[in-house]
Amino acid sequence: MATRVAILDDYQKVAEGSADWTILPADVEVTFFHDHLDDADRLAARLAPFAIVGAMRERTPFPEALLQRLPNLRLLITTGPRNASIDVAAAQRLGITVCGTRSSGHATAELAMALILALARGLPAETASMQAGGWQVGLGRDLHGATLGIVGLGRLGSRLARFGQAFGMTTIAWSQNLTEAAAAEHGARRVEKAELFRSADFVSIHLQLSPRTRGLIGAEELALMKPDACIVNTSRGPIMDKDALVDALQEGRIAGAALDVYDREPLAPDHRLRRIPNLLLTPHIGYVTRESYAVFYSDMVEGIAAFLAGHPQRVISV
Repeated sequence: MATRVAILDDYQKVAEGSADWTILPADVEVTFFHDHLDDADRLAARLAPFAIVGAMRERTPFPEALLQRLPNLRLLITTGPRNASIDVAAAQRLGITVCGTRSSGHATAELAMALILALARGLPAETASMQAGGWQVGLGRDLHGATLGIVGLGRLGSRLARFGQAFGMTTIAWSQNLTEAAAAEHGARRVEKAELFRSADFVSIHLQLSPRTRGLIGAEELALMKPDACIVNTSRGPIMDKDALVDALQEGRIAGAALDVYDREPLAPDHRLRRIPNLLLTPHIGYVTRESYAVFYSDMVEGIAAFLAGHPQRVISV
């Protein structure tokens, strides 16, 4: 009997070409799903026949209620070294192995820098004007001499700090466990959270989603920002209060924002975030590059092969 493998949420139809799936044993049957299912009953019915499921980051959550409805599931492998939307403890209780992959670790920081540049120079409005037959419509600002405030100076935040410094930006940083010495190692100055929001011309969020970071940035923090400042979130949607952000943008209390992540994804076609003119939106593409996908899916193939051979690798456990 064939071992059935489901690869989920392959939105761009590129998973098959991003790795060599032919190295898997001949009795492995791989199915690539290009759509996204939110309905729990439809999702459970779709996945019930599969022994192995490959998840792309947090696109499809795997709570205990879903895992209990997948009696054939033996391996759940996610791209990236962790996945907050998988109930790993429940998987362990149910005898399901959870594994991950490596991550390139720079693509999201590159996107954050691109969004900062786009906000600084008003690129959405300028390109829209050109496409409509117009010319200059706004006045940009320099990054050189501006202050970049980084919330979370870890792997991605520290890389963004170097990008900002290359543009001549002053970098300040805050997180709950950040020390002055650790910030200095990356050329940044450690400040308190309130000072970061008061001082920064551009704020960029680089934190993992956890109970203590959920809703960490809300109306209080946004109220501290300069009226010509901008904020960027390429981390996780629930870290920022979207209602507070919309209010700040619509009332002109901050100049602009850019989001790559949302509380619920994909973002609904009629979501009000799509109608805010000074809000730049991208569809969670921080890690969506051909190089990142090559790492993700090659490691996924390797991980499936290792599991079938009896020695799972990059196991995620509680």
